Amino acid sequence: MALPDSFIQELKARSDIADVISGYVNLKRTGRNMVGLCPFHGEKTPSFHVNVENAYFHCFGCGAGGDVITFIRRIENLDYIDAVKLLAQRAGLSMPADGVDDKTARVRARIFEANREAARFYHHMLYRPQGAPALAYLRGRGLKETTIKHFGLGYAPPGRFALTNFMRQKGFRDDELVAANLAFQGRGGGGVDRFVDRVMFPIIDLRGNVIAFGGRLMGDGKPKYLNTSDTLVFRKSSNLFALNFAKNGGEKRMILVEGYMDVIALHQAGFTNAVATLGTSLTVDHARLLARYTDEVVVCYDADAAGQKAADRAIPMLRDAGLLVRVLAVPGSKDPDEYIRSFGDQGPARFKQLLDATGNDVEYRLQKIKAACNMESSEGKIAYLSGAAGVLATLDSRMEQEVYAGRLSEEVGIQKTAVMQQVDKLVKKRDRSQKTKQFREIQQRVSGQKDTVNPQRAENLRAANAEEALIAYVINNQDMAKTIVSDLPPEGMVTDFNRRVYQTVTGRILEGRPVDLMDLSQEFSMEEMGRLTRILSAAPITGETWESAQEYMRVIRYEKEKITASDIQSAGLDDINQYLQKLKELKK
Repeated sequence: MALPDSFIQELKARSDIADVISGYVNLKRTGRNMVGLCPFHGEKTPSFHVNVENAYFHCFGCGAGGDVITFIRRIENLDYIDAVKLLAQRAGLSMPADGVDDKTARVRARIFEANREAARFYHHMLYRPQGAPALAYLRGRGLKETTIKHFGLGYAPPGRFALTNFMRQKGFRDDELVAANLAFQGRGGGGVDRFVDRVMFPIIDLRGNVIAFGGRLMGDGKPKYLNTSDTLVFRKSSNLFALNFAKNGGEKRMILVEGYMDVIALHQAGFTNAVATLGTSLTVDHARLLARYTDEVVVCYDADAAGQKAADRAIPMLRDAGLLVRVLAVPGSKDPDEYIRSFGDQGPARFKQLLDATGNDVEYRLQKIKAACNMESSEGKIAYLSGAAGVLATLDSRMEQEVYAGRLSEEVGIQKTAVMQQVDKLVKKRDRSQKTKQFREIQQRVSGQKDTVNPQRAENLRAANAEEALIAYVINNQDMAKTIVSDLPPEGMVTDFNRRVYQTVTGRILEGRPVDLMDLSQEFSMEEMGRLTRILSAAPITGETWESAQEYMRVIRYEKEKITASDIQSAGLDDINQYLQKLKELKK
């Protein structure tokens, strides 16, 4: 059952798109539109546009686009109904009394409920006799009772059916537990516990829902950590552990660490702005998520080789998200948890000293390059300067480049201009590479190559372009829909996706129903909404004439009548002559 038009119209009236998006993106007005850095891909030059008048957004860089519901779906990783619920709550609207028969939404709701009950079960088991080793482990790591309860830590007992049996008693089916990744399907077809004999860390989203778990073995064995796989409510590449607490920590910066225990130890020590990734390396989505809540990130990974490598990967992603990046190297190859505990009551104060003295990512990278070079030899100095120039070439600020070039000049005894010449050379090379990449992406987009929304576009480019222009014309000139459909019914379209769009749009208009992007968003996926937005964005601002629409229809009819060379060869002479005559007439 679809949401009623009346509800969507009311939601539309109360959900100003610029207002909603401004809560996530810093927008500036430019003429009729508002512009900002796209939250869906890394960029330094704004290509994210919000059309306030027509209530849609469109990124000319990555192609993301749609109405306000589509934006919330993308930014919050929600399905359609949950995005509508979030906007309705924001607008002070109640969802329709009849509800919506949405299978995916029902499954998501059951996963949330299952995770909440599982978290209660695990926490309860921590204080049962079989949970004694796990509780002793946590206390041995220096965790206070208040900390254990604050994070809702728990224990998954031995045996393969402890949670499964408990959840069945609570009314959950095995397939729901499998969907939540709390269980997997056993050989006999029934559910089997996924987490067994592990300390459990609930993962909570920004709205307070338990969305996943991390489980740690206390002894030997592998994997040491086991995390919930991606589900309908959880994507490890888009969530951060303890961000629900850290975003309200009152600090201007975030501390990014590697593991659950590091986060918990830092929070207990008073550093409530610490977060961690969830069993995966930092991703672009993580970086953008952080940028929504802070301007500065301190990367505090383990000091071993793996930790340094992870920091090197994280720095450019965080920088591309517009964040100021600092790197804290914990002395003695320790992780933050171990370092704080090693100083007892003085641990928090000692860690704060480290934190306050932390240099930025440029200084960290330059120091790392220098440490690998023999500065007593000419070859070592050259290697250091070459590596350092490569670091400076990644900086967007000319002033920043000049400052560090001056330091290098004094440090090595070389003219600053020589350093800057090498930097400029590398910058030009990087810019050429980026422009080539962007040009290829634009070529692929325009030509329809790798088009997952309309895969028929590449082989029917002329028809697809005419179809898209006609769709935009119909949306912008709805009074002409009846005439246009009588001239070109939906089956006259060449590509399947454009036919579906055309049929949906004209069908709603002829039924007297509203048609704009927000009205269409429950009919199409986020990617398809991005295509619809691109179609509307490409339409002339001043509108088009009826003659233009007629030309689009003529092109579509002509392309529809085309047949392949193999078809011509298999046809008889009379058929070919008739075909050629028909094409000739269509060209007129």
